[in-house]
Amino acid sequence: MKFTNFVTLLFVSGYAVAQNAFIGAPSEGASIKADSYFTVEVDRPNSLTGSEEIAVAISLLHCGGDSCPPPTDVLGTTLYKGPYSPQLHSETQSKPPYQNFSVYLPYNFQKGKAQLSVSHLTFIGAGPFPFFEVKNTTINVI
Repeated sequence: MKFTNFVTLLFVSGYAVAQNAFIGAPSEGASIKADSYFTVEVDRPNSLTGSEEIAVAISLLHCGGDSCPPPTDVLGTTLYKGPYSPQLHSETQSKPPYQNFSVYLPYNFQKGKAQLSVSHLTFIGAGPFPFFEVKNTTINVI
C-alpha cells in the first residue's frame, strides 16, 4: 500500500511541475521607481497535462536587512489579484504563453531591496486537483 502511495505522489508531482509559472519580468535585481507603473510578466510554459488557470496575486514586500523572509510566510503589499489567462503571442514565438500585468508601485513604498512575489493557483487534470505555488524575485525600489 505504501508503494502505491509513493507512485501516486510521483505521478502527481510530475503533473504539478509541468504547471509551474515563472516571473519573466522584471528581472532579478531590476530597479523600479516608486510612484510609477511597471510590468510584471508571468510566464506559463505549455504542458501536455490539461489545466485551468484560476488566478494570480502579485505582491511586494520591503526587505529589511540582508535577506527577505520566505514569500510563503508574508507577501507584503498586494499590487494585483485576479484572473490569469496566459496567451501565446505570435510576435514573440520564442517565449512561452504569458500575461503582462501593469502594476502601480506606491509613492510611499520604502526604498531599497524588495521581494516581488507571484502567487499562482491552477486546477490540474480531469479530477481536477488544485496546485498552488509562490514564485519570487528581488528588485530594488528607488
